[in-house]
Amino acid sequence: MYTLARDLLFKLSPETSHELSLDLIGAGGRLGLNRLVCKQPSALPVKIMGLEFANPVGLAAGLDKNGDAIDGLSQLGFGFIEIGTVTPRPQPGNPKPRLFRLPEAEAIINRMGFNNHGVDHLLARVEAMHYRGVLGINIGKNFDTPVERAVDDYLICLAKVYPHASYVTVNVSSPNTPGLRSLQFGDSLKQLLEALRLRQEDLAQLYGKRVPLAIKIAPDMSDEETVQVAHALVDAGMDAVIATNTTLGRAGVEGLQFGDEAGGLSGAPVRDKSTHTVKVLASELAGRLPIIAVGGITEGRDAAEKIAAGASLVQLYSGFIYKGPALIREAVDAIAALPKGAR
Repeated sequence: MYTLARDLLFKLSPETSHELSLDLIGAGGRLGLNRLVCKQPSALPVKIMGLEFANPVGLAAGLDKNGDAIDGLSQLGFGFIEIGTVTPRPQPGNPKPRLFRLPEAEAIINRMGFNNHGVDHLLARVEAMHYRGVLGINIGKNFDTPVERAVDDYLICLAKVYPHASYVTVNVSSPNTPGLRSLQFGDSLKQLLEALRLRQEDLAQLYGKRVPLAIKIAPDMSDEETVQVAHALVDAGMDAVIATNTTLGRAGVEGLQFGDEAGGLSGAPVRDKSTHTVKVLASELAGRLPIIAVGGITEGRDAAEKIAAGASLVQLYSGFIYKGPALIREAVDAIAALPKGAR
């Protein structure tokens, strides 16, 4: 049934079909239909960051930027939901077209540019949700905020989402906001992490709870750079790392229609690069910080591979668009089939 629906939706432009799909998922959630038509995955609880996840397969940020379909998405079987990226002020994002399907490669290229309705809109949606599972909120900076003042935007968003989020993801790795990826390196990263940690401590005192912070990184760093980031995250007392965002590379889509479009590439072509980053992090971190893996999961075995590489949780995005809710169950089953020492 999903394949038929996908084929019909794929006749529309990618962004139109994305918006329509999200509307349909949201409507299905309000009517309670999604849980009826989607077979739920087996229970496979995971506990990290002081949180208990129903299963280790979550939704990555980017699909529901504004929190408009949280209840509907949660009924599809995800073990956790991450919404955003959200910025302090609403912004339209980059000019259209900015989203491209590459079905031959099970890939997507996007240069959306953090299009969203702003943090206040997102929080209104979160306050209205019925979902009681783990909810991550992904935060970023407005495109017109200078990189030198990016920390201000992150602190504004952190303060606003803190009482509503199970965990907060700090997105410093989108390739579609100029200068953003520079925040992953050196003093810029250390200053940002220190400011976030101090604000986290203040907010924990204010609300009487500690909300974990995860940092989302790019797959395009060298191994040495990835190791340096790992050390910075541990030193700053962060709670998790999400690996990885989309890639600027084009390996695997050369010669395909839209393969040379600007933006971040996701889907099957980023799988190996993302998994390699997970392995480098796992080797360096040695269990000191949990890893949430995302990138190129289009089959259950891809999810299991990332867990075996050292991740505690995985997230779906492009694979979910191509394969639908069945991929959630397939991924949970593949992870459950791993030997206990591998998960």
